Amino acid sequence: MDLSLITTSTSLEGYRIVKHLGVVRGITVRSRSIGGNFVGGLQSLFGGRLSIYVELCEKAREEAYQLLIQHAQETGANAIINMRYDANEVMQGITEVLAYGTAVVVEKV
Repeated sequence: MDLSLITTSTSLEGYRIVKHLGVVRGITVRSRSIGGNFVGGLQSLFGGRLSIYVELCEKAREEAYQLLIQHAQETGANAIINMRYDANEVMQGITEVLAYGTAVVVEKV
């Protein structure tokens, strides 16, 4: 099933929620490599955008997002509302990224 209706809103314009299936989530835990820390440290000396860390964060969010979609599909949802991200440092250099939302079944109005 293609699940492409995902929003941070509590509703979807043009759709009616017919069933709430509950909270769904996707979680990943990532660490920075020694090489990544070295390059990031060098980049920080010069200031500006720290591309090595931006790339790591983007990969972690995308992975959590895809796992969220997979979990929603497993519940039978065709949409996710109230989608959010959260991130916490589990320990120094290791970060948890969570994507979560409410799985719903919607129909076009």
